Amino acid sequence: MNAEPKGNYAEVNGLDMYYETHGVGETLILLHGGLGAIEMFGGVLPLLAEGRRVAAVDLQAHGRTADIDRPMSFESMADDVAALIQGLGLERADVMGYSLGGSVALRTAIQHPELVRKLVLVSTPFKRDGWYPEVLAGMGQMGPEAAEPMKQTPMYQLYSSIAPKLEDWPVLLTKLGRLLGQDYDWSEDVAAMAAPTMIVVGDADSVRTTHAMEFFELLGGGKADAGWDGAGMPNARLAVLPATTHYDIFFSPTLAPTVAPFLDAPMPETG
Repeated sequence: MNAEPKGNYAEVNGLDMYYETHGVGETLILLHGGLGAIEMFGGVLPLLAEGRRVAAVDLQAHGRTADIDRPMSFESMADDVAALIQGLGLERADVMGYSLGGSVALRTAIQHPELVRKLVLVSTPFKRDGWYPEVLAGMGQMGPEAAEPMKQTPMYQLYSSIAPKLEDWPVLLTKLGRLLGQDYDWSEDVAAMAAPTMIVVGDADSVRTTHAMEFFELLGGGKADAGWDGAGMPNARLAVLPATTHYDIFFSPTLAPTVAPFLDAPMPETG
């Protein structure tokens, strides 16, 4: 029987971070995409909460979490997630993120490996050129000048219904634009990660399919036949959801059934 959803604020690194808990059991931290909020996961969240406790988060300047006077960076938001895990009194938690939230989840595992049990990255590159060129061009248009036209989008409709300060909408677009314009390549960090990790992309995603394969291989997957008994199975998993784009994967009915068996499986033996 699932517990009723509960909304709370946690003070982390000067930020009053909003989060909701759904369900009971092993904790999964769930992180939304850029310009989104907890609500973007729609029916996926209750499906994930059927077998575990989901702590779904509104990241800096998103949803019900008000912005503070600091730049928006993957690294600082990862520190926020780590502080939340510790604030919840957990030794470790599973972490799952989509797009922007996936990058934050990845940085959390890199910067705070002792706090992350398993990692699920949905539509997430490990370096900036993992996105298709036309997607990068679109990111280049993100900034204060986009604030007014973006008010016609579902993202603003959600923001305007829950944000504590509506006047911060242009600030969010400005900070997010600066973040998305920065180059990065975390391949060395990824290759050194120990947490069992699942990569999930759509077959028509904004993240290049070949990049997802490269990501999987960096994690130790795709190297050899696993054998009749599966003894050569890597700790990494790769899932490509059919007929799925970057813009519908986060509420796809196939997402939770794809991810849940990975989260539910016993931790691999070490040593």
